Amino acid sequence: MVGNAKSTMLKANMSSKRLSLDDCRKPSMKMINAFSLDTSPLSADACALAEREIRETPEQVQKSLAELRELLKEKNTMSYKDTDEYLMIFLRPTHFYAQSAYDLMKRLATFKDKHEKIVANALPRESKKLFTENSIVNVLVDRDQKNRRVLILSMGSAWDPKKLSSEEFFRVLYMVQIASLVEEETQVRGAVIIIDFHGLSTKQVMAMSPSFAMTLLLYIQEAMPLRMKEVHIVRQPFLFNMVWPMFKQFVGDKLKKRLFFHGTKMSSLHKHLDVNMLPEDYGGKKPKLNYSSADWYPVMHDLQSYIADWNSYGLKK
Repeated sequence: MVGNAKSTMLKANMSSKRLSLDDCRKPSMKMINAFSLDTSPLSADACALAEREIRETPEQVQKSLAELRELLKEKNTMSYKDTDEYLMIFLRPTHFYAQSAYDLMKRLATFKDKHEKIVANALPRESKKLFTENSIVNVLVDRDQKNRRVLILSMGSAWDPKKLSSEEFFRVLYMVQIASLVEEETQVRGAVIIIDFHGLSTKQVMAMSPSFAMTLLLYIQEAMPLRMKEVHIVRQPFLFNMVWPMFKQFVGDKLKKRLFFHGTKMSSLHKHLDVNMLPEDYGGKKPKLNYSSADWYPVMHDLQSYIADWNSYGLKK
């Protein structure tokens, strides 16, 4: 990690008490070799980047927090957590423009209301099998050369839609994204997604309906409070041409500029992601992936109360 900040594990809390972000930062006695969250404060490099890219200075932070609180109080249409740490999650991806942060909160609340069946009660404990019996959503242990989190979506032969429906796929991705927000470093630096279509067959194509494509892309582009820096499509076979038109119609101009297609040419991927930070699976110099979502499920489990807390915010009924 940047600086000498030591990665810590999150403390498990299975009581009815809901965790704040500070609670999540308390170190756990359990250590997971494969994966852990970096819950340390922002590194000096990240602070400098935040000031340069998203206007994050002490003065601007206080001004924007006050303006956002006033907007939320004035509109009074949402139930939310009125803490600095929670509101910062929405201010960072919107460059500390209070109105934009409010609009993002409103879009997320509307999304959660519209897709209540999928995300309303998304909790790691209730979804344990989705994490431990599938290897569809994975997070690299190593960050990339810009210290961004790298998420792997395996949407080819690794995905059996009979075992994991498209709605369940999205639910897992949704919870992983919420977990990433615990990391201030990730709030500032953002994340990168690699979508791997190796072994894509007709059963996956059939599972990727226009409804699934619209839900996924609407969330990523409109409602996700995370800086999505790049999306890389790799190892897509010819059959991918049947899938892409469904997704393409929902891709906005901003995402188009951050979307890259590489096929099997990993040298193309390496123009964006340093070969020294990638696993052998993608032509990198790191060892071949030997861990999956089952290995880092305990981290998600420790965030049970935090995610439950997150689920409680949204439009006022």
